[in-house]
Amino acid sequence: MSDKFLKGRAAMVTGGASGMGRAMALAFAEAGADVAIGSLLAGGAKVTGELVNMPGAEELDETRAAIEAKGARVIACALDVTDNASVQAFHDATVAAFGKVDILANAAGITAEQTIVDHPDKLWDKVIDVNLNGTYRAIKRCLPGMIERKWGRIINIASTAAAVGAVTSGAYCASKAGVVGLTRCVALEGAPHGVTCNAISPTWVETTFGTEWMSNIAEEQEGRSGEAYIADVKASNPQGRLVQPREIGALAAFLCRDEALGITMQDLTVSAGSLW
Repeated sequence: MSDKFLKGRAAMVTGGASGMGRAMALAFAEAGADVAIGSLLAGGAKVTGELVNMPGAEELDETRAAIEAKGARVIACALDVTDNASVQAFHDATVAAFGKVDILANAAGITAEQTIVDHPDKLWDKVIDVNLNGTYRAIKRCLPGMIERKWGRIINIASTAAAVGAVTSGAYCASKAGVVGLTRCVALEGAPHGVTCNAISPTWVETTFGTEWMSNIAEEQEGRSGEAYIADVKASNPQGRLVQPREIGALAAFLCRDEALGITMQDLTVSAGSLW
């Protein structure tokens, strides 16, 4: 199997400037693909109560340079997955640069710590709109070309939260369960045309977003330091650690191999043995 098995392919990654999106973008580039990354940048509109990592323009540029250093062609764009026009512009820019989209990786996501009792409607709507509707918006634009060319790979970042509830994560759990359901339907639609669609469901991953989320839980709900909470999360994991972003990137790249064609409609858990 060639190390550059994605040579000639073009990948589009939402949430691509940081975290798991960045890791997938780098893995695709390492395998020879051209890569477009899109990310909501610092200063974007927020709803009260949402937890989100908004990288700055410098971080977007740094990720672009890291991808380019692997010999890949790359474009980097501001992206708001809740805005149809923004998603369309990102897709159009990718096609203009590379001629097509062969691989779509959906990593853009947010969360909120809020019980259903007293849950602000705007906060609920925002989490669903980013995590589920944003994934749908990107797939809707990329799937027709993949079907036409008889080759495509769609990878959606879901979560162990899709199958395990938490009292203050109703919107997040519902959105990620929706992503898994959407994944299955898209997989069936693409199956006759050489297009696969899979979800990756990680536990806590050691990203800026993940550690800030854990710190918020610790400080706001338990009155203790984020460092102590993260240490407890590591200790409770059967492998005694947090999953690393590069592990998600490696799995995403593997799913793009021709030899992985038979892997579709799956919810692939990367949890190091943990339930959440």
